[in-house]
Amino acid sequence: MASVNKVILLGNVGKEPEVRYVEAGVAVAQFSLATTERGYKLQNGTEVPDRTEWHNVVAWRKQAEIIEKYVHKGDMLYVEGKIHTRSYDDKQGVKRYVTEIWADQIELMPRQAAAPAAQ
Repeated sequence: MASVNKVILLGNVGKEPEVRYVEAGVAVAQFSLATTERGYKLQNGTEVPDRTEWHNVVAWRKQAEIIEKYVHKGDMLYVEGKIHTRSYDDKQGVKRYVTEIWADQIELMPRQAAAPAAQ
C-alpha cells in the first residue's frame, strides 16, 4: 500500500529568509512560516485564543533563488511540500531533532488591498 506525505500551508513569513549556496552552487533557502488558527468563543462565554504554529520551511535550487529575490518577512505564502525530520548532535553532544517542510511548490500570495476609508 502506498503512503502519502503531503503538507499544504498558507501563512506569513516570520523573518527574512536565509539563503546559502552548497556544493556545486546549489541554492538552499530556509525560513519560518506562521499559520494561525483563529480563536473563538464557546457557548458558555469562554474565549479560546488564536493559536499560532511555526513551521521551518526549506526550498532548494531555483525556488530558493526566487525566494532570495522576492520573499520577505511578513509576506503571505502558499506552500506545498513534505514533512522531513532530521537529527543532529549539538555542541554538548545531545541529539536534537528538527522537523522541516521541504517545499515542492511555493506561491507568493497577493497583498490585500487596503479597505477604503469610511466616509
